[in-house]
Amino acid sequence: MKKYFIIKEKKMKNLKPKISIIGSGNVGMRYAYALIIKGLARNLVMVDIDKKRLEGEVMDLSHGAPFISPVDITSGDYPDIENSDIVVITAGLGQKPGETRLDLVNKNFNLFKDIIPKIVEYSPDSIYLVASNPVDILSYATYIISQKPSNEIIGSGTVLDTARFRYLLSKHCNINATNVHAYILGEHGDTEFAVWSKAMIGGTVLKDYCLICNNNHACNNEEELNNIFSQVKNSAYEIIERKGETSYGIGLALTRITKAILNDENTILPVSVLIEDYLGINDVYLSLPTILNKKGVSKIMKMNLNDDEQKRFINSAETIKSLIEKVDLSRV
Repeated sequence: MKKYFIIKEKKMKNLKPKISIIGSGNVGMRYAYALIIKGLARNLVMVDIDKKRLEGEVMDLSHGAPFISPVDITSGDYPDIENSDIVVITAGLGQKPGETRLDLVNKNFNLFKDIIPKIVEYSPDSIYLVASNPVDILSYATYIISQKPSNEIIGSGTVLDTARFRYLLSKHCNINATNVHAYILGEHGDTEFAVWSKAMIGGTVLKDYCLICNNNHACNNEEELNNIFSQVKNSAYEIIERKGETSYGIGLALTRITKAILNDENTILPVSVLIEDYLGINDVYLSLPTILNKKGVSKIMKMNLNDDEQKRFINSAETIKSLIEKVDLSRV
């Protein structure tokens, strides 16, 4: 089998940063494409059960070498992920039209029972970044199965949901999205919620910003803001209905998380992390603003939410916990 695009001396090289991707479906490939364009990795290893198609994908990516920063891209297997800085898990069955993320839990949990021990065997000290859905449950499953410290197990969480939220708010306010600071938190799914109490535009609380823009007259924007959140919450369903899958947005979101970790940025992103001692919640993965650096999770920001937001966060936790009980992690 010809693999001219794989370095023959790869076992003698230790190019850093090294990123391994488990699963080369639409999400895995969009992430890989964004990753090499950003120049974040010198060594990229891709693993997938469909080895023939993966070889074609790697050949296709590798032929862009004259246009990007140097990167060695390998179509490999689990032994090739050794000494990765980050292992990104995108493997899993996709979400079908009419199917919620939570409907996927039993299907993908069985897959994770197979792949996580292999990842631990060959790259035990890496940061593990989980993107497969339902991401909160599978991040928790990865934590339980791997028995790694929780700071080294991160889910993509509501990073993409938050990006959608900020984009739609920027259109509503006619402001560049980089000047919008607002979060979607909780579950990456049906019980997620918008943190309206902390939403800000350029350092100004959203409700005050609306007054400024309307000459101190309160605009009747409650319905429109509720519509914005509904669009955020239903975005994945809408996209899946139209094109069958979502991949570009999450590929970019994973790239942003990766950059924060590799560059030791201490950047705050709403990733899915192990919640302990917050609003009476323990031992569940959900999204909160989190400081990320080369250690993975540096600090979880336990926000001062208002009463309604606290109830919604607790509802997310109870929803995820009830599903974890149905999965029965004792089967690990």
